[in-house]
Amino acid sequence: MTPDAPSAGRFEGRMHLLPVRVYYEDTDFTGVVYHANYLRFFERGRSDFLRMAGVHHAELAAAAEPLGFAVNRAEIDFLKPARIDDALMVCSRFEAMKGPRIFISQSLRRGGEELVRAEIQVCCISLTGRPRKPPPLLLERLKPFLTPEASTF
Repeated sequence: MTPDAPSAGRFEGRMHLLPVRVYYEDTDFTGVVYHANYLRFFERGRSDFLRMAGVHHAELAAAAEPLGFAVNRAEIDFLKPARIDDALMVCSRFEAMKGPRIFISQSLRRGGEELVRAEIQVCCISLTGRPRKPPPLLLERLKPFLTPEASTF
């Protein structure tokens, strides 16, 4: 990695950690993060988790049977607000895969304080938007990060 390459975070065990900063564009007029922008932080966490696990969106889209992802469920608890200039940590853990669905637990922290937590369900889809079973490559690369007893392929 070159010194100017953006960080994709790091793994601590099965947990992916991605540092992010709150910018003016992330906030409302009071300097508090606008509620929908937490979803953007979580998306970055999931994308960089996949990137570091060796799963690349462009590679999946260019496969013989192209694949994408769609969030089809998000349960979010807003516990405390994040504010402009805060240094935050997006914590992502891929829990299980069942058929085309991937279950992910995420949280956003400031220091040791949890601000937002989310349970996300993502579905593997074809380019026509139909659910599809994940390819072996995806299963192979994510298996080390999943809860063993909860995953069925």
